[in-house]
Amino acid sequence: MKLSIRSAASADLPAMMALEKHAVTAAHWSAEQYEALFRASESGRVAQVIEDESGFQGFVIARAVDREWEIENIAVAGPARRRGLGTRLLGELLDLARARGAEAVFLEVRESNRAARALYEKWAFLECGRRGRYYSDPEEDAILYRLGVT
Repeated sequence: MKLSIRSAASADLPAMMALEKHAVTAAHWSAEQYEALFRASESGRVAQVIEDESGFQGFVIARAVDREWEIENIAVAGPARRRGLGTRLLGELLDLARARGAEAVFLEVRESNRAARALYEKWAFLECGRRGRYYSDPEEDAILYRLGVT
């Protein structure tokens, strides 16, 4: 299986939004939020996509604020799950964060999202907090994770 990971381009927006709508555990953003990724004023944001021979399979979006990064959204197409694509996306993002001088990467995830939590823990993210009733539809706590990358 040939995989490629590259920076997202505005031409990827339709595929990103379509994938996110079908990914129950992804953060659901508005079209305006996705479009903002490609404005010059959003220079602290990073969006990467993963593709294989059949096309677009997933994306990750992160925001850098000084030496701290936050993973804001990550999604892999349903048929492509359980093939290591999320692991590859996350690894590439962590490499990029390190290369750009990050000291730590943070994220939050639904408490019930066992697959995502297992992925983050595999990469040595540590649980560092909880936000009660953070999510809606259904209402659920967010588990906060941190990874030191220096």
